[in-house]
Amino acid sequence: MLKKVFKSKQAVAGLLIILIVVFIAIFAPWLAPNQPEEINPAKKFTGASLEYPLGTDQLGRCIFSRLIYGARYSLGIAVPVLLVLAVISLLIGTIPPYLGGRFDQLFVVVSDIFMSFPPLLVVLSLVGALGQGILNIMIAVVFSMWVWFAKVVRSYVLLERKQGYIMAAKIAGCSDLKIITRHIIPNILPALLVYFSTGIAGMILMISGFSFLGLGITAGVPEWGAMLSSGKAYLYSHPLLLVYPGLFILFTATGFNLFGEALRDIISPEEV
Repeated sequence: MLKKVFKSKQAVAGLLIILIVVFIAIFAPWLAPNQPEEINPAKKFTGASLEYPLGTDQLGRCIFSRLIYGARYSLGIAVPVLLVLAVISLLIGTIPPYLGGRFDQLFVVVSDIFMSFPPLLVVLSLVGALGQGILNIMIAVVFSMWVWFAKVVRSYVLLERKQGYIMAAKIAGCSDLKIITRHIIPNILPALLVYFSTGIAGMILMISGFSFLGLGITAGVPEWGAMLSSGKAYLYSHPLLLVYPGLFILFTATGFNLFGEALRDIISPEEV
């Protein structure tokens, strides 16, 4: 599979973009020319210079440094949230459809109830109850999105449960736990890997969107969505305050989408 990935120009391009963003996030303290939260009102809205490569914002903070540190916050929120969603969806989305009967019916009813509420409404309610903060926005996103991921896992499990090797494993005396962990999950994992890889891009966009609306991320945090939110007041006078973080979000989301779509083509070429 790795050979196919490196033979795909789309996959290589997406992987290269992802590696660039990850590199920026890891080495942000060495790449940023200034402290991202350092305020200097005397130098607000300064143009590009050697000291401030992309100029400064309304508080005199280095835009370039804030964009670099923004990679840490955007990936540092989106990736853990997606990992938690992956674990929860695998547990909840695998066991009920495999067991079937009332267990699966109960899961369908509960998931339908959760899906009847828009994720934005759920996040608004939870952030209002829990308060602002990175941890709270992560909890809110997980709580609002788990059902959508679990439903996808369930669809794959229902297809896999009908395969002949499952019946053979039952006849051979394999326990349900062994069938789930050693047969079903390993067989649906490649398809889920594609779904989750493209899901990172969606998660970054979602969290940035919530930050733009002023949800969860406290003021002053150098996160791309929060930078968009603080810059919207200067849309006409200093539009670059919106352009720069928007381009970084677009660049990162494009990388994950390119890589995810390429993985889909590699794993399921018959669907192309």
